Amino acid sequence: MSTRTAAPAAAGTAFPTRIDIPADARAKLISLLNQRLADTFDLMSQTKFAHWNVKGPSFFSLHKLFDELADTVEEHVDQLAERVTALGGVAMGTARQVAATSQTPEFPAGTHKDMDVVRAMADRYAAVGKATRAAIDQSDGLGDKDTADLFTEVSRDLDQALYFLEAHLQG
Repeated sequence: MSTRTAAPAAAGTAFPTRIDIPADARAKLISLLNQRLADTFDLMSQTKFAHWNVKGPSFFSLHKLFDELADTVEEHVDQLAERVTALGGVAMGTARQVAATSQTPEFPAGTHKDMDVVRAMADRYAAVGKATRAAIDQSDGLGDKDTADLFTEVSRDLDQALYFLEAHLQG
């Protein structure tokens, strides 16, 4: 069994590893991880955008909330990228690579009013959370419980963030 595989073009060059997941499964996992990396990195960037640009009566609390949410998402960006490289792939995480592949909806232009920003962010957290939950089953189906566990952790934090955002919209 070879430990070196040619990963899909979107995943970059693959490197040898002694991880005992078959090369074809690793290539699919690397691609899956890189897609979720792009979406999660984009979400982190949009959360920082919301942090910088939110306006209105709830400015201070939302400014702080968005900063805390971005910090949590940034930790997951790093974990996803490092899992890609642990599997022998190349983490595709430059701003240009992310912009070219992210499936996270673009933040709506001209949106700055506090609850409009919260609604926009809630939509994005829900979308990335849904894709991340799908990735749990996909990685488990490829025989990688470690990656499935990583996606579970990311999903749990995205759902908690969504709860925080939605709480501002209720009442």
